Amino acid sequence: MSNVEQLSVTTSRLSEYDTLIAAAPSALDAIPGAVYLCDREGWLVRYNSEAAELWGRSPSTGEKRERFCGSHRLFLPDGTPLAHEDCPMATAVLTGEATRNAEVVVERQDGSRFVALVNIRVLRDGHGRIQGAINCFQDVSAQKAMEEEVRRKSADLEDFFENSAVGLHLVNREGIIQRANKAELALLGYTAEEYVGRHIAEFHADPPAIDDILKKLSCGERLDRYPARLRAKDGSIKHVLITSNSRFEEGKFVNTRCFTTDVTGLYEAERARRDSEDRLAATYEAATIGIAEADAEGRLLRVNDAICRMLGRSRDELLNMTFFDYTHEADRAEDAACYARQIRGELDSYVLRKRAQKPDGTTVYLDIHSSSVREASGEFRYGVRVIQDVTAAKRLEDRILESERYMRNLLEALPAAVYTTDAKGRITFYNKAAAEMAGRTPQVGDLWCVTWRLYNPDGSPLPHDECPMAVALKEGRPVRGVEAIAERPDGTRIPFIPYPTPLHDGKGKLIGAINMLVDITERKRAESRQKVLIDELNHRVKNTLATAQSLAGQTARHAESLEDFNRQFEARLLALSRAHSLLTEWQWEDTPLDSLARAVLAPVAGEAAVRITIDGPSVDLNPRAALSFTMALNELATNAVKYGALSSETGTISINWRLAGKRHSMLSLKWRECGGPPVTPPTRRGFGTRLMERCIERDLEGKFDLAFSPDGISCHISIPLAGRHE
Repeated sequence: MSNVEQLSVTTSRLSEYDTLIAAAPSALDAIPGAVYLCDREGWLVRYNSEAAELWGRSPSTGEKRERFCGSHRLFLPDGTPLAHEDCPMATAVLTGEATRNAEVVVERQDGSRFVALVNIRVLRDGHGRIQGAINCFQDVSAQKAMEEEVRRKSADLEDFFENSAVGLHLVNREGIIQRANKAELALLGYTAEEYVGRHIAEFHADPPAIDDILKKLSCGERLDRYPARLRAKDGSIKHVLITSNSRFEEGKFVNTRCFTTDVTGLYEAERARRDSEDRLAATYEAATIGIAEADAEGRLLRVNDAICRMLGRSRDELLNMTFFDYTHEADRAEDAACYARQIRGELDSYVLRKRAQKPDGTTVYLDIHSSSVREASGEFRYGVRVIQDVTAAKRLEDRILESERYMRNLLEALPAAVYTTDAKGRITFYNKAAAEMAGRTPQVGDLWCVTWRLYNPDGSPLPHDECPMAVALKEGRPVRGVEAIAERPDGTRIPFIPYPTPLHDGKGKLIGAINMLVDITERKRAESRQKVLIDELNHRVKNTLATAQSLAGQTARHAESLEDFNRQFEARLLALSRAHSLLTEWQWEDTPLDSLARAVLAPVAGEAAVRITIDGPSVDLNPRAALSFTMALNELATNAVKYGALSSETGTISINWRLAGKRHSMLSLKWRECGGPPVTPPTRRGFGTRLMERCIERDLEGKFDLAFSPDGISCHISIPLAGRHE
């Protein structure tokens, strides 16, 4: 606005407006910003080239000139259409109210939009009369986008800290915990009040460890998976790995950021694994594994005691046999074929499970690990066969298979959508709930997911080979904390949270994955409803503050004294408060007109309220109409108490309304005063009258007719009813 202020310097004979009109047409182009000028009627008389460029058009200033603004269309920042006659320039030239740093959305003829920062100053002549106004505006779309990006990133960072699956806490240089996320608190079982604000050493089971940690961090060293033990609230000890670094400002240590990874389960598993290895070593020392050597024909050359016990035969008996002799007839061909390939050098070794017959006819299951011993020339010398009796294991496997069938039946009965894949992502199983959620019948062998199509939460397509299940299998890790949207073939979309988890066999080899899809449709609807309520609350607060500001300004402008201002302003604020209380009681939904009228009039009229009759059909007003009606009825009632029918002992007021128009789309209300002092028409229109006109005619697009008859004031209000238009 500094450029506008510079242009306002005028000679003693010309006003600011006259100076701008008298200047050359190109004078406004010298201002580094979009500028335009309107006369006192709001007609566009001058604008510079930057304004035309932002508008995307060059409006005429001749006979077919335009009023208030040269833009194609205007909107409020929340997207509500803003008529040109309601824009800030219209307010400036019609009421003399300037605008500082207001934001409006301008739409060009090609449909593109930008956010404009508007500054308007009213131009007056030497007698203070409005001659016009000048508007300096600029495109701040990039700034608004940047502000939104900063807000979003801040929200993302807050969400990352609070909802991270890994424990995270901040510790200041004195060792006091400043903040901890949900995972950290859940790990140790403390509430934020019990954890935050205490010294970190209180929770470490090993004082030397925490002393070493704090010393390293205060010196700027970074900790990477530092092992420590933390004491949980229930007294248990948690084994953790701490990854942390320090934050310094101006060379001074400020605080540390510590990631706490719970490895208690891994620690226990590792301890169990070491115990198992010790037991396994002792078992091998007991020689429970069968070992045999065989020549090229399969004849046994050497056997140990373990294999003799496995087969129920003596050593001499076995050394007079080939291993084909005790092999079950159905398994001989496979073992012979593999052994022949091994002799020829096509296989270095092979693994085979086969059945063997004991002399008593008992069948045992053996796992054969066959390898070769060769001459330096590569010629086959003999085969070494390590043999394990897996009969019990085979029976266990059979039970496991039966258990798997039971588990499949159990998963099938679950109400949650569950499916499994193999290691390559091909679907191997899905339950009925998964098919119902997908809205289709998946095919065994489909890749990655049972759904038809997938989308990210922002609506962008999510390829199946990039879905959470694909990530879990490709990276070999569970995926948590993500959301996605499944689209059914009929077009309906279901937001859900996936829980893909890789599955490994006993050797740690990836064999597939299981995924559970949790439908969060209801949660999303609740979040959406909550956002709508918050947006509505923000909107209501802004409107209320704007209304209060307008009431204060206008009341002060027409008050005769400070005491008069206090009385009038307090009455109007109380009316606004009563309207808000009533709307809150009705949860900011439609309010019955009769309840509204009684709630507004009773406090103003006091004991005289018994002389007020209210009659009319059932009509509900939306919040906007209810607020405007409250202000209008309050002004009428206040005037009646001070000067009208309620100022005497005999005066009465009747309020009645009816529904008019097609489909009862119009409300027609009449206010009639009788029996009061003789009425003399006022010599000037007061703020109360203008306030009522603005509430009814401008805010509600209705009609307001106030008549000062000698026998009493009458008022006719007519407004369209929202939702009843054809």
